[in-house]
Amino acid sequence: MEADAIPSQIWEDINKIQFYGANIEDFIGIFFLLILLILSGLISGSEASFFALSPNDIKRLNQKGNKKGAATINLLKKPEQLLGSILIANNFINIGIVLLSAKITTSLIDFTNAQTIGFIFQTIIITFIILLFGEIIPKVYASKQSYSFSLRMTPTFSILNKLFRPINILLIKSSSLVNKKVSHHKNNMSISDLSHALSLTEEHEIKQDKDILEGIVKFGKKSVVEIMCSRLDTVALDWNESFNTVIETINDSGFSRIPIYEDTFDNIKGVLYIKDLLSHLHKGNTFRWQTLIRPPFYIPENKKIDDLLEEFQKSKIHMAFVIDEYGGVSGIVTLEDVLEEIVGEISDEFDEDEKNFTKIDNQTYLFDAKTLLVDFLRDLHIEEDFLDDVKGDADTIAGLLLEIKGDFPLIKEKIVIGNIDFIVEKMDARRIIEIRVINKQN
Repeated sequence: MEADAIPSQIWEDINKIQFYGANIEDFIGIFFLLILLILSGLISGSEASFFALSPNDIKRLNQKGNKKGAATINLLKKPEQLLGSILIANNFINIGIVLLSAKITTSLIDFTNAQTIGFIFQTIIITFIILLFGEIIPKVYASKQSYSFSLRMTPTFSILNKLFRPINILLIKSSSLVNKKVSHHKNNMSISDLSHALSLTEEHEIKQDKDILEGIVKFGKKSVVEIMCSRLDTVALDWNESFNTVIETINDSGFSRIPIYEDTFDNIKGVLYIKDLLSHLHKGNTFRWQTLIRPPFYIPENKKIDDLLEEFQKSKIHMAFVIDEYGGVSGIVTLEDVLEEIVGEISDEFDEDEKNFTKIDNQTYLFDAKTLLVDFLRDLHIEEDFLDDVKGDADTIAGLLLEIKGDFPLIKEKIVIGNIDFIVEKMDARRIIEIRVINKQN
């Protein structure tokens, strides 16, 4: 049949439809159909409300101190049983809607000579009505009023749980059997799923937990080069230094592990653990401290920090040397650096409060040019992807300006990125030292 003949065929079928007058049974059927639709909406809304309760809502229910709040908590303690009751009730009601609507339709309309129209009406239109009024609208409303809606529906489901208990037990045992069969498959949640879940946790009481979870979400995306300490900022000792110089460097730096190199930082000999020196502090300047050095651990710049954390755990080490594509040592990364990406800055009583910037006014800041871009964006509360289009391979503010300029900028030269001005304040013959940042977004 040609495409333009289809509408005319449907029109002919419509003309063949015969309508009958409604009797008292039809009105009673319509009345009960409306009741079933309302019940379907209440059951569907309950599913959305019970499982959308926030931690604050749970706390309110525990503090409520009445029977209804306690009953709601009891329902939530057995989520599988609650969900089973919801699904069973909803299926029974929806089957009733389909059967009753088919009976009323057949009583009022004769589709004998127009079976195509009858099929469309009894399947598509009835399904649409069930979805709209029995699923979508109730769930949208109930998810926004989850606390009050779940309280209202608690008595109903306390009864339904008892009524459907035999069927629920059968369903739960069946699902447990399936879970055992597939338990060896790892259940991976995507980053987008986690991000969406975190967007739901807006209560200030759990902000700290939310920050940690956000750190975990972004954890696997970062590579070592984003968090490492540059070789220029690393406290290290030459292999040929005297024992007295080693002790002085340890006292001045306060670090518990010191990288050891010979002649150049690219020739790493190992790591000196300060605890290994404790039993030798009384020895003189001739002591061969080099015998205490532990072997180095090397990693490439592009290694993801979640993989590095796993290697730290397996190898039971706390420091790694980062190797660039040419085989040179570009910096070091420690276990503390990795953990700080999840929990934030870790400080102890010996740490001094260090800032990479000085605030001049609400818009103007002076930044150390070697500040990492991730720290710069975090300090100014700017979205992490703000510089993605321009930063290239740069990891620091100085590297960003060199990437954009393609050469060393001049003193007082301004480079504009979006609403942020970068002005070079101080530099020497080889590197940028200090940068003025004007954040016009504030």
